[in-house]
Amino acid sequence: MAREAREGGSGGRNRERDRDREREAGDEFVDKLVTINRVAKVVKGGRRFAFAALVVVGDQKGRVGYGAGKAREVPEAIRKATERAKKTMIRVPMKEGRTLHHDVRGIFGAGDVVIRSAPAGTGIIAGGPLRAVFETLGIGDVVAKSLGSRNPHNMVKATFAALQNVTSPRQVASRRGKKVAELYGTAEKPAQEVADV
Repeated sequence: MAREAREGGSGGRNRERDRDREREAGDEFVDKLVTINRVAKVVKGGRRFAFAALVVVGDQKGRVGYGAGKAREVPEAIRKATERAKKTMIRVPMKEGRTLHHDVRGIFGAGDVVIRSAPAGTGIIAGGPLRAVFETLGIGDVVAKSLGSRNPHNMVKATFAALQNVTSPRQVASRRGKKVAELYGTAEKPAQEVADV
């Protein structure tokens, strides 16, 4: 029991060592620890502690995923969460590689998130869990607001629900069977309208 408490207390050092090892291995993904929660199970001999970690992983080029992991020790919980995050990655289309194509809203349970595209130079204006998602995703300019639950799990899941609804003009054009230029309108269209008048 005392050994577990010691290992749990030195979790920060172990976590840094694990992260350094991943970087040395040439891992292309960036991982961010969103939250870690210590839970206790009361047994005959006293309390048995365990840790639950929420991790966001991304390649900073448009791919991102999240995962949760539980274990008796902090590094093991983070490792499990990171592995799950890598398995559940999604690709998000980005405008000019720095922001989203359009505003979007995501809801998951009590979590409610509004994400808005922003002009160049805005930066990431978002709270803790949302900021971790955008930094690992590689978005440079975005404004986000959480309107619902403050639970990090619900906030992250609502953010992913929103990001899955982001579409690029190319995707919309292919779905409609048109060219991208037709969606935005071309210079020929106003000339035809003038001729009709």
